[in-house]
Amino acid sequence: MSSPSPSAPPPGLKPEPDPHRAAEGTLRTGLDRIIARAADGIAWLVFIAMAISVFEVIMRYVFNAPTSWVHESTVMLIATLFALGGPVALARDKHIRVRVIYDSVSPRVRHWLDLFNNTIIVLFCGGMTYAAWQLFYRASHSPTGAWQLERSGTSWNPPFPAMTKGFILLAVALMTVQALLHLIQTVRARPAAADPGDR
Repeated sequence: MSSPSPSAPPPGLKPEPDPHRAAEGTLRTGLDRIIARAADGIAWLVFIAMAISVFEVIMRYVFNAPTSWVHESTVMLIATLFALGGPVALARDKHIRVRVIYDSVSPRVRHWLDLFNNTIIVLFCGGMTYAAWQLFYRASHSPTGAWQLERSGTSWNPPFPAMTKGFILLAVALMTVQALLHLIQTVRARPAAADPGDR
């Protein structure tokens, strides 16, 4: 009689989840997989923001030559990260949720809850996309309708305010498409078979 392998869980216990798969979450669609893969590159914006912040500290306190561009660049990079974090979290199914009710009902009820939840997300993200479009349009066009990016108004005066609002628009528009694909997937899915103990 062969002994169980060292990596096998003891009888009656569930195996430990793979930490790499846990980090990725559940990638439901092709768009989710593209966004999750792109997130690995987007994450480097944190390193860039840190590097230029260290550069600013050295220039300011060692060489007494502060920069005029580091602060605004760092703010724009971090704002972009926060905005794009929404599609990444939705792609990896990592949004915070309270599962007290969801885990206590039957698979059929969970299916209806998924339909309700995905419908609310589509409506919310669709409304946010419309609002973000209005915000971006005002930041990228003059009152006459000509293309004119909103600038920061500082001595450097980059068009970062308009760019940041553009990234917000991109993020909520992506989330709307993601949520719509998730809703379609849920509509097409059949509720899982109920457990024998479900009533």
